[in-house]
Amino acid sequence: MNSKKISIIVPVYNVEKYLPKCLDSLINQTYKNLEIICVNDETPDGSLEILEDYAQKDNRIKIISQKNQGSSGARNTGAKYVTGDYIMYVDSDDWVELDTCEVAINKALENDADVVLWSYVREFADLSLPKKIFDEDEIVFNKEEVKYKLHRRLFSLCGEELRYIENADSIVTVWGKLYKAELILSNDIKFVDINLVGTSEDALFNINVFGYVKKAVFVNKCFNHYRKDNMTSLTKTYKEKLFSQWQRLFGFMEEYINEHQCDKVFETALNNRICLSIVGLGLNILNGNKELKKIKEIKNILGCERYRQAYKQLTMKYFPVHWKVFFFFAKHNFALGVYLMLKCIQKLKGH
Repeated sequence: MNSKKISIIVPVYNVEKYLPKCLDSLINQTYKNLEIICVNDETPDGSLEILEDYAQKDNRIKIISQKNQGSSGARNTGAKYVTGDYIMYVDSDDWVELDTCEVAINKALENDADVVLWSYVREFADLSLPKKIFDEDEIVFNKEEVKYKLHRRLFSLCGEELRYIENADSIVTVWGKLYKAELILSNDIKFVDINLVGTSEDALFNINVFGYVKKAVFVNKCFNHYRKDNMTSLTKTYKEKLFSQWQRLFGFMEEYINEHQCDKVFETALNNRICLSIVGLGLNILNGNKELKKIKEIKNILGCERYRQAYKQLTMKYFPVHWKVFFFFAKHNFALGVYLMLKCIQKLKGH
């Protein structure tokens, strides 16, 4: 058994219903050389008591308490206490397979990889759906492949990838990955405040991390279980500021591309992200309670200069027919058509 330690950072806020399952999946890992850094983000429920109970039974659990800063702030705080060689992030309402750490650390060491990433399962109330990322059982990415197949994809899809826009953000999460700790700590990479960029802080974090990655390994096993039935989750609630937050996110991405003189394909990917964002923004609008204003809000977004310019450059030939229709409506600022198709999407998604 190797002596490398994995530091697992777990932000904890209002998850007493789910926390025991998460912690059980961590303390029972087949790989034992772990430290589990649980950041109590001023949780208002009984989560802290659960943490304290588990910490009494397992001394690998460290509890760090702070005033509420959101998940991004909690992860940044957790990183200050890392003593391991590798870092994993786990959300406290999710759980992982018991051999996750063992497989991931072995793949990292076998390949001298900076990052190991894997597939996951979306867990609904009565349904489990695996998320497809890549087809191969295992892929080793060298530096050039990391740049164009992973780093660029963090901005968005390009070319034939647009056939499957549901996979647009399938690799952006920080959970589902094992990172060399020095990659993050020595480069002082931090999460941007979630209030600035919405629920997209993971994408921005990974964009900064993968700029330094020289080698990565993908393992086609669903180790993470991403809970989609938690109605208190940030991804389930109407976000009034989402539009302005995502505009700020696009601005940060543009700055990164310019500062690092990224290839033209990175600009194309970001342009595609802007175009595709109308799906998420539109569904968020539908979650609001101002029914009469929803079509107007969609029209206002589509009329923005950033979106007008982005749609002018969007290549639509790879889209399946239904998405060609959807983005034809978006391209021509036909807000009613976009609204009606979003209602269909919402119904299919079961929202």
